[in-house]
Amino acid sequence: MAGAPDHLFNLRNNFYLGAYQAAINTSDLPNLSPDDAVERDSFVYRSYIALGSYQLVINEIDAAAATPLQAVKLLALYLSSPENKESTILSLKEWLADSTIANNAILRLIAGIIFMHEEDYNEALKHTNAGGTMELHALNVQIFLKMHRSDYAEKQLRIMQQTDEDHTLTQLATAWLNLAVGGSKIQEAYLIFQDFSEKYPMTGLILNGKAVCCMHMGNFDEAETLLLEALNKDAKDPETLANLVVCSLHIGKSSSRYLSQLKLSHPDHVLVKRASSAEDNFERAVQSVA
Repeated sequence: MAGAPDHLFNLRNNFYLGAYQAAINTSDLPNLSPDDAVERDSFVYRSYIALGSYQLVINEIDAAAATPLQAVKLLALYLSSPENKESTILSLKEWLADSTIANNAILRLIAGIIFMHEEDYNEALKHTNAGGTMELHALNVQIFLKMHRSDYAEKQLRIMQQTDEDHTLTQLATAWLNLAVGGSKIQEAYLIFQDFSEKYPMTGLILNGKAVCCMHMGNFDEAETLLLEALNKDAKDPETLANLVVCSLHIGKSSSRYLSQLKLSHPDHVLVKRASSAEDNFERAVQSVA
């Protein structure tokens, strides 16, 4: 019905901005339609996943749950341990081959997220490129930026702007694209994150966004202050730790503790892999000279 109140607006918004506990805390909403209740539950369980509570999600979503929730459970299984990845991807591919559920927007979104984690961007786009929801378009922007195709990312962003220019995901995607383009666009990205910080409670996502903009503009001291505030909110957040490694190197401080924390909590992070590769190359170089 046109003009009907959006009962899930605050919950969605909290999730998009990284306020995961707030999303969980505001999820007790009365009189939801069955579809809204499933959407609400999918955001709540995805919030638990974002907080690292994979087992809670795996335990609570049973075989009788709706397809979107089963898809969210697959994401929890995939992220919970390396041993689960292969079997989870096999299950995901079986579901995507089932024409009765393959078009489900949440299943397609989860497929995109998992294949993006696998760095199989073409496979991710097979399921996300048709769009259909703001989240799918926002994920497409992320995938295209990872592929260094800002031209395609911009096309997705235009669709989002035509749908709802003021939507939180449209604003976030604009900031991501501005950061990728660089130059004078960095200041525009900073202003988007600044606007979020004035409208909503400060989250690690907003603080990291502002900090990355500051680093691009050479303001490393301000970036460090923002990142340390983010670290106080979540000492294990991979993006905060990775950004602190980069920031510390630029201001002449030791980054080894942040890198050690990142290795322990997120051994698959791209920065950890690059650091390990650099260490291996250094060792080989030393041995070849010795």
